[in-house]
Amino acid sequence: MPRTIEPRTSAPPDADDALRRPSVPHAVFIDDDDELRRAAIQTLKLHGLSVEAYAGARAALPALDRDFDGVVVTDIRMPDMDGLELFQRLRDIDPDIPIILITGHGDIAMAVQCMRDGAYDFLSKPYPGDRLVAAITHAAEKRRLVLENRRLREAAFAIEADEVPFIGATPAMQRIKQTLRHIADADVDVLVEGETGTGKEVVATALHRLSRRRHRPLVAINCGALPESIIESELFGHEPGAFTGAQKKRIGRIEHASGGTLFLDEIESMPLAVQVKLLRVLESRQITPLGSNEVRNLDLRVVAATKEDLGSPAIRAKFREDLFYRLNVVTIRIPPLRERREDIPLLFAHYLGHASRRFQRDIPDMPASIRHHLMTHDWPGNVRELAHFAERVVLGVLNTPAPHPAPTQDSALTLPERIEHFEAQLIKDALAAHQGDVKATLDALGIPRKTFYDKLQRHGIDRQQYVGGVEPESF
Repeated sequence: MPRTIEPRTSAPPDADDALRRPSVPHAVFIDDDDELRRAAIQTLKLHGLSVEAYAGARAALPALDRDFDGVVVTDIRMPDMDGLELFQRLRDIDPDIPIILITGHGDIAMAVQCMRDGAYDFLSKPYPGDRLVAAITHAAEKRRLVLENRRLREAAFAIEADEVPFIGATPAMQRIKQTLRHIADADVDVLVEGETGTGKEVVATALHRLSRRRHRPLVAINCGALPESIIESELFGHEPGAFTGAQKKRIGRIEHASGGTLFLDEIESMPLAVQVKLLRVLESRQITPLGSNEVRNLDLRVVAATKEDLGSPAIRAKFREDLFYRLNVVTIRIPPLRERREDIPLLFAHYLGHASRRFQRDIPDMPASIRHHLMTHDWPGNVRELAHFAERVVLGVLNTPAPHPAPTQDSALTLPERIEHFEAQLIKDALAAHQGDVKATLDALGIPRKTFYDKLQRHGIDRQQYVGGVEPESF
């Protein structure tokens, strides 16, 4: 049978990008009336929709599977295979594919019954073009939501085969993974920088599990949670009678970590007097417990984490410069979520699956308000905030998310400057999402090639930085 195909104007969504912005609505239009079919193609193209047109239902079937991302519009009365048989076939393939039936006057009762059985809508001949466009547009949005929620559930229960338990596909996260693999078995101390909730302890855990030390303890200490009066005893240990109340010998946390990994979280909170002793331990790899003259050797790797820039002159009053340089052999900076928004859907899916198993609840459908919140919120609490948000979604105790205020650093900008900043960020996001591929980025942004390159030059964006497969930068 004759077949007319108009190429899609956008690529189908990737399976791991459940929350991508809506693509151009796509329709498969089936009618054996050549004149009506040509008119429908012209109407849909003029309204910016993509269309594949077929003169018969049987010819269209190979293009319709469970991953079909559009809408089917079909006449009911056709030779060989009519619209009702096609409707039943598609119900068996995927009952969530939206189907719009085109009917003559005598077929309206059949169309109404099909709607009760799951058809999306019907159009009675003759129908206005804008009615066809509106029906397809609304049905395409419904299909997009169905596929997004389906992919979200699949991603939520997928097991990541990567040996580095670090979720993220952006270039920055891939470089961190590569760095962790390179230094895992090198007995080098590591400084991890990142805002609260970015996953600094996850980095320490990954380093430990990838190293030859994985069969020995990973000892984690939050330096900001220990009172100054006991932090020395906790870290270095003590002998009986070393101070009032020290009745028994205690092995300090540093000595307990010997052979394994010592993780010092919030190291910027460590008292200056303790910093001096820690520096001596790091340089000599030896420890002397409180109240003892015995020097004990250590086999130790230290991973220190901070939410501050320890190299900043402003922090010199509370953190020793020599300790900073001793720790700063390898520094890994974890970017906040607002700097890697492309990772948010994958992270959210991971935590949805975790919350679903923990609370023994099904993963609910995601309304548009949640999807919008995920991609526009600044996530000041980073991954930890996102994980708690996923738990509330699964528990069903989430109010409609309120929009987060714009970052304070933008508040002094003029409106044109804010628009320029927002446009540059959208281009960067699209480049990152498509690994620098120009055609895919142009499709996502919906702008001509010349305009795209003009904007790259105006905003000072280097496309090559987003091209996949580049060598990881050193940290």
